[in-house]
Amino acid sequence: MNNERKIYGVAALFTKPDDIINAASKVANDGYSKWDVNTPYPLHGMDNAMKLKPSKIGFITLFMGLCGAASALMLAYFTNSIDFPLVIGGKQFFALPAYIPIAFELTVLFATVSTVVAMLIIFFKFPANNHVLHDTPYMKKVSLDRYGIVIESADPKFEQSKVEELLRSFGPESVEIIYHKEEVKFPIFEPKFISFLILTAIVVSAGTYITLNKLMFMVPFNWMMYQDKVMPQSRTELFEDERGMRQPVEGTVAKGFIPYTYIGIDEPQEYLSNPLLPSIDNLKLGEKKYLTYCSPCHGNFGDGDSRLKGQFPNPPTIHSQRIRSFDDGRLYHIITIGKNIMPSYAAQISREERWAIVNYIRVLQKAKNATTSELEMIIKETGTNVAN
Repeated sequence: MNNERKIYGVAALFTKPDDIINAASKVANDGYSKWDVNTPYPLHGMDNAMKLKPSKIGFITLFMGLCGAASALMLAYFTNSIDFPLVIGGKQFFALPAYIPIAFELTVLFATVSTVVAMLIIFFKFPANNHVLHDTPYMKKVSLDRYGIVIESADPKFEQSKVEELLRSFGPESVEIIYHKEEVKFPIFEPKFISFLILTAIVVSAGTYITLNKLMFMVPFNWMMYQDKVMPQSRTELFEDERGMRQPVEGTVAKGFIPYTYIGIDEPQEYLSNPLLPSIDNLKLGEKKYLTYCSPCHGNFGDGDSRLKGQFPNPPTIHSQRIRSFDDGRLYHIITIGKNIMPSYAAQISREERWAIVNYIRVLQKAKNATTSELEMIIKETGTNVAN
């Protein structure tokens, strides 16, 4: 019976890892090309013994990783620079540092997923669950505590008698012939199978519908939906007006917070005094926040040369005599409540940062509007040549 079946290959089993490495080295030196080694765990030195070439999976990983990075950069560039160009937080239209995280994520995603897919489908030929060695005594032994080598009949040098003689010369525990399995077909388009699929679909659909649309609305399964609490925008019988959301008591303030006095007043009669001295740290903070929130419209130096390329009307320069005469508190007031089309930045910029911006604006104004006496004093103190 076995002589009539097609031979897949000849296999040999060993009990020691050194023996299988020695056998693999000799089989490779004899010029066989269709053969493989099976061990219960990776063996150090087996790659060199089998004379395996470096895997090509790395090229797929590199290529798909570069594709992921390029896709992320092109998507971010198209979205932020072409389709919907906006300067956000003082950034340029093509703000590469902001695109690095998504580029990194897509690089890793493309590289890892493509590596796994390539290994399973291209290199391992999955989903191929009908390999000849599956469920054979040979495979059960090499998956436990034996080391095996198989020379396939598809090898150009394969001659059964010579291969058996070669493997026995290595002193194996056993040598066996592995045959191809008899092909078994499982037709799926049978009335019984089709009926089973239809019945399964009906049962699953009906169960899902009943569970999500009926059962979840029945006691006691509806406890997650109807809880003893007041939801936003919902009515309640606890109060006379039946409103669940209540207005805070008039005059309520957060703990440790004093509200800004002049909210809603466009031109108050008096303004707050600047509590911060223009120290180096304070000016650095002001510069950082000015470039982030103010420079897109006012320009990097306050000249009113907007970087938004006509998306909004350009504001006036902060170097005019009128704005230079503003109190610090008035500039703070404008940043806090807004002015004309300029919105309030109270939610984005803290109080300390607003005063720091005011101090930095004063530095910009003084840099372009210094008096002759002030320049002479700077030259005298720093020793700077007037020609410079």
